[in-house]
Amino acid sequence: MVPRILLFALLLLSQACSVLGPEFIKPEAPVANEWLEVDDPKISTGEADFSEWWRSFNDPVLDSFISMAYEQNLSLQIAGIRILEARAQLGIAVGNVYPQQQQVGASVNRNWLSKNANAPSSPTAFNSASVGLGVGWELDLWGQFARGIEAADADVLASITNYDDVLVSLTGAVANAYTLIRTAEEQLSIAKKNVEIQKRSLEITTVRFENGITTELDVQQARTLLLNTQATIPAIETGLQQSKNALSILLGLPPSNLDEYLQGPGVIPTAPTEVAIGIPAELLRRRPDIRTAELAAASQSARIGIAQADLYPHFSLIGSVGLSAADNFGVSLGDIAESDSIQANFGPSVSWDIFNFGRIRNNVRVQDARLQQNLVNYQNVVLQAAREVEDALVGFIQAKRRVVYLSDSVDAAQRSVDLALIQYRDGVADYQRVLDTQQSLLQQEDQLTSSRGDIATNLIAMYIALGGGWELRQGNDFVHAETKEQMKERTNWGELLDTTTPEAVADEIKREEGKKFRKIDW
Repeated sequence: MVPRILLFALLLLSQACSVLGPEFIKPEAPVANEWLEVDDPKISTGEADFSEWWRSFNDPVLDSFISMAYEQNLSLQIAGIRILEARAQLGIAVGNVYPQQQQVGASVNRNWLSKNANAPSSPTAFNSASVGLGVGWELDLWGQFARGIEAADADVLASITNYDDVLVSLTGAVANAYTLIRTAEEQLSIAKKNVEIQKRSLEITTVRFENGITTELDVQQARTLLLNTQATIPAIETGLQQSKNALSILLGLPPSNLDEYLQGPGVIPTAPTEVAIGIPAELLRRRPDIRTAELAAASQSARIGIAQADLYPHFSLIGSVGLSAADNFGVSLGDIAESDSIQANFGPSVSWDIFNFGRIRNNVRVQDARLQQNLVNYQNVVLQAAREVEDALVGFIQAKRRVVYLSDSVDAAQRSVDLALIQYRDGVADYQRVLDTQQSLLQQEDQLTSSRGDIATNLIAMYIALGGGWELRQGNDFVHAETKEQMKERTNWGELLDTTTPEAVADEIKREEGKKFRKIDW
């Protein structure tokens, strides 16, 4: 009767106590009302869809590379497996709400007792055996276990947003590597074209020298320019292969030429005429790293309550039941199965670190300081995100303007080369003018190609800064089927490996939130 009264009293006490710690409040975000370049006629702040932003370049090869990277990139696979890890950690947190100690034990012992410490008639050597079940349950009076679940929930969601962030970065890295490849291919083509032009110039100067029309100086100047241009080709080819190697790794492949995927030389990805970017406030919803920073703060907020619980006494219910027997006083080990061998105990216990308040209070302060760091970090991430968009936006706009000027400059430089060669053959101009015009043509064409690449890379950077691309994983598993099979062969994962889609994970968290011991509203 007494144990029942004690249990009833403890249950009443548990209902009377509240969950310790602050309730998380989303921090204010410093967001501008509009973008700095909003007045540009080619930039729209209307509704925008960045879910498959790479398709705006209308390049099927780029589309195929994005798909390959999503399926095969190893860093993305690691991020998916980390979601499983976070869900297993959530399972540990949920398990703490139930009896934390559940142990079955058994023993058989040979005992020797001191003759000088026992009655002369008592046996000093005998065997004993016992088997039993022990249970210990610390009641969640102060909500530390509920806060632990709250923190684990946030960690699961943060692992998902981290996966999304990796996916956003991956799509951008693939598109950038592809743009570098196409830019290098065009630069290589320009260099080879200029080599041919300069070879013809060298032939002209050689003929004129051999005919006594000009001096050897013209021949050596022509040869110098030709060799300098040829010397740029190895550097371009090095950068081209390095970009291919980088793209190969992103695709989960060994470094290779990617010839079967590139389908020969191509053009630099062409940006659309108009670009929609939405409004700054939408960054808070789209950018995965911003959501990750918010969830990190939410998880840390819950840890304050966990730390505060140590300031108060911890109440537990402890009990055990088992069988015990010894072969002395006319009893044998075979009697262990009889009812007289039953032994049990049950009762509440309390522990309280009353002389460690300095340590506990400072731990609470540590957790609070970490929360404040996370809150400030959230604001910093928002600011950095806005800066990344503005940097990419102004880079995109100015690169497009630069290309317009450089296109006209290349046309003028080509015409200058043609005129200089005609005048040189006619003896109207010296060879220095030919050299100057050919050098200028090469520089202008190279700058134009680089600037066209800058348009694409800045637009890619803008799409990434706006948080586009993570939607690619919607409806798909975070973990590949092959990976699941490998993990199943090693470990019993239960239902966790059967529900690895974003929707399934979200439903799981909602179910956990609906349980009676939860006090968290996400």
